[in-house]
Amino acid sequence: MVQKRSARRGRPRTYDPDRALREARDLFWSRGFAATSLDDLSAATRMNRPSLYGAFGDKRALYHAAMAHYRRDVGAELTRIVAEEAPLRETLMRIYRYVLDIYFPEDGQPRGCFIVSIGVAEAQDDADARRIAAGAFEAFDGLFEKRFRDAVRTGELPGGTDCATLAGIASSIVHFLSVRSRIGESRDTLYAFAQSAVDMILATGQARAGK
Repeated sequence: MVQKRSARRGRPRTYDPDRALREARDLFWSRGFAATSLDDLSAATRMNRPSLYGAFGDKRALYHAAMAHYRRDVGAELTRIVAEEAPLRETLMRIYRYVLDIYFPEDGQPRGCFIVSIGVAEAQDDADARRIAAGAFEAFDGLFEKRFRDAVRTGELPGGTDCATLAGIASSIVHFLSVRSRIGESRDTLYAFAQSAVDMILATGQARAGK
């Protein structure tokens, strides 16, 4: 009896999409969108041009995918930090320490936030980049606001605290750290600033609630 040969499966994928997106992201991060060529991306990801096009589309589509990948990775870690049972002050400092770790890689030059430093530059003329950046900022504000509302519920902040305003202030500190790291301020200086900023955020919450 002759057995029928099973249907031939599709050709297995020979690249790691997460690794490829990280490599592409890091290249965009260091050079910006315009100065990064497809040849550069091909070398960084170890994928030839047809493979890059097949996996991600053109250069701008790959850029959008790298932005979205960064947003997912950072957002997942920030969500984890906010969900931990820790005092409000410590939660805020964990967030700022985490982003400073990103902005000051051990094996490279200070680079700031990928979305703040690179994504926003393209957002004016690129609707998809603008959408991804706006979504990242909105999600970040939401995480801060959730933590402040939890602090009101548990008594760390008094009732009547304007949690939405505090969230905007807390997010603006992240953007400040990103920009200042990229223009050369030291990590120690920015960490000290973050500590002072947390003092002011908590004092602002108390003052606004007392009005």
